[in-house]
Amino acid sequence: MPRNVYDIIILGSGPAGLQAAIHAARARTSVLVLGKPAKSSLHRAHIENYCCMGRVAGEDLLREGIRQAEQSGTVFLHEDVVRVSHQDQWFIVQNESGTDLNCRALILAMGISRNKLRVPGEKELLGRGVSYCVDCDAGFFRGEPVAVVGNESAAASGALTMLFYASQVHLVSSQLEVSESMDHQIRTSGIRLLEGRKVTEIVGENEVDGLVLDDDSRLDVKGVFIELGAKGAVELAAELGVAMDTESPQFIATDKKQKTNIGGVYAAGDICGLPWQLAKAVGEGCVAGLEAAAYAKKFR
Repeated sequence: MPRNVYDIIILGSGPAGLQAAIHAARARTSVLVLGKPAKSSLHRAHIENYCCMGRVAGEDLLREGIRQAEQSGTVFLHEDVVRVSHQDQWFIVQNESGTDLNCRALILAMGISRNKLRVPGEKELLGRGVSYCVDCDAGFFRGEPVAVVGNESAAASGALTMLFYASQVHLVSSQLEVSESMDHQIRTSGIRLLEGRKVTEIVGENEVDGLVLDDDSRLDVKGVFIELGAKGAVELAAELGVAMDTESPQFIATDKKQKTNIGGVYAAGDICGLPWQLAKAVGEGCVAGLEAAAYAKKFR
């Protein structure tokens, strides 16, 4: 039996993840939720189209959801996930502190990545040196200098991965916000950390050959990995072999029980497609939580 064991681990602490946690915990399963509520798209929103409820701040709604989930027995760990894998009927989730957490069922409820730098050259050079996925495109930059841009675990994890491929790795971060252990790895790894800097332009004719920072300095690189926030659903799903929607490949494919093509893996919320609405996220979270609990109980 591995250590740090739960029946269910939920990736994401937005409305889909919280509703899944409430139902799964009330079904008498041990539940761990990983994620940072302040990063939820609901956190800064105001809701006025949710049935039976007047206008409410998203932050207040999340706070109440966390309280309800904790009251039901859910454990929260406010860290991002950097890696997931599947071995011997266990799912293994590694958080940004480097701890391996084990579960029988996994619920993906991390929302979708909508973050871009929005600087000149980003759109024009996409696929020609600009990438939003280190895990997908690292191999194209063997022996080349690269830059990873971002402040959180996705950027830090990506920079550490690129050490195995690139001749030089620059990490451009306005303010690095990761766990203490990951921060230590970055600062002792050989990565060139450019903290307090922002990218103002990505330059190149037919492919990337550099980027410009806000102090007018230039980095000569062949690849720019834009990794803003936590590692996204698409990257983590790919690590498990989870199928994406054939018509909209940025979304995870599920059936009416929120099951993916991988047994024991469920998905709910924005990562399952439009509409991006609170009501949909909560409904899918309810179904995912109940189904994951029933699946996990089979192993008792």
